[in-house]
Amino acid sequence: MRTRVCITIDTEFSIGGAFSNAARTPVAEPLVWCEVGGQSQGLGFMLDTFGRYGVQATFFVETLQRNYFKHDPMRAIARRIHEQGHEVQLHSHPCWTMFQRDDWREVASKGRPKDNYHSRDIDDSAALIQQGIDTFADWGLPRPQVFRSGNMHHDDALYQALAKAGIPYASNVAVAIFDCGDSKYRLYSGQHERHGVREFPVLTFADWALGSKQHIKSLTIAGSSFAETRRLLEQARAAGIPLVVILTHPFEYVQNRDLAFSQTRINSQTQRRLVQLCAFLHEHRDRFDGCGLATAANALPVSASASSPIAGNILLKGALRHTVPRMAAQVAYHKYGRWLLSRKHGPYTRPT
Repeated sequence: MRTRVCITIDTEFSIGGAFSNAARTPVAEPLVWCEVGGQSQGLGFMLDTFGRYGVQATFFVETLQRNYFKHDPMRAIARRIHEQGHEVQLHSHPCWTMFQRDDWREVASKGRPKDNYHSRDIDDSAALIQQGIDTFADWGLPRPQVFRSGNMHHDDALYQALAKAGIPYASNVAVAIFDCGDSKYRLYSGQHERHGVREFPVLTFADWALGSKQHIKSLTIAGSSFAETRRLLEQARAAGIPLVVILTHPFEYVQNRDLAFSQTRINSQTQRRLVQLCAFLHEHRDRFDGCGLATAANALPVSASASSPIAGNILLKGALRHTVPRMAAQVAYHKYGRWLLSRKHGPYTRPT
C-alpha cells in the first residue's frame, strides 16, 4: 500500500488589523492570490505546481468571513480550486462573527474578539460548522467531509459538535502549534477516532533532542526544509503510518511586510520546497500517493487503535544535520527578503 501524503492548505482572508485600528479594513483576495508583478505567487503558483506534478491537495476554505465580505469573494476562489480537481474542505475562524454586530468596532476596541473553538459550547460550535456546510451548498460545492478549526484550536466538545453536524473527518490537531492540555488529543501522527469523528493530525515530530530534552515541531512547508520532509516521509512509510498531513497557506509563498499585502516579493525558499515535495511525490508515486484528505480517509480502514488515546501515535524524529541548516537558512533568507523589500518600499515600520 502506498503512503498517502495530504498537503493541506488553510485558505482564508485576514482581519487586517481592523479590530485594533479604525483606519484598517479586512483583506480578502490579496491574501490568497498574493500577486507579484501581476502574477499570482500564492494560490496561482500552488495550483500550477500541483497540476504539473499530478498532486491532489486539500484546501480548507474559510467561510465565516462572509459576515464581513458581503460580495462573497471566496466563492470564485473555492470554485476555481474545485474545478481544478482538488478537495475543498471546511475551515472556520469564529472571530469573523464579530461583524454580525453593528457596533463591532466599539466592542473590538475593548478587547480582542475570541477566535477559538477551544472551550466553546457544543451547540454554538455546531451552529458555526453548519454555517460552513450551508455556505458550501450555496457555492454549489460538494458537502464538506473534513473540518479544520481556526488556529488548530480544539477540545473534546468540538468533536461532539462535529459529530452533531455530521462531519466524519477532522484535522484539527497540530500539537506543536496548539496543545489543548488533554492528553488524549496529544496526537502526533496517524488516525484517531473521537466521538465517532476520525482525526488526522498534522504530523508533529521531534526536530532536535539534547539528552532528555526534545523540541517538537509540526510539519509545514514554510517551517521545514525539504530534506526534513523527505526524511519524515520515509520514516512514516517504514513505521507503517498510513497517512501524513502537511500544513501550508497561500500567503507563505511570498514575503510580505504590510497588512494589506501590497508590499510583497516572491518567497523562492518556500516555493522551492513545495516544488521539491511535489516532484518527489511524482517520482516516487509507486510508494507515495499525493492525494486529498477525504480521498485518503475514505480509502483507509479504521485501525484497531483509532479509538485508543495513545496507540498508533508515533512521534517521528528529525536530525540535527537537517535542523541546524534549516534554521540558519530561514533566518538568513528572512533578513535578505526584508532588505530587498526595504530597498523597494523604504524603511520598515511595524504595523500597529
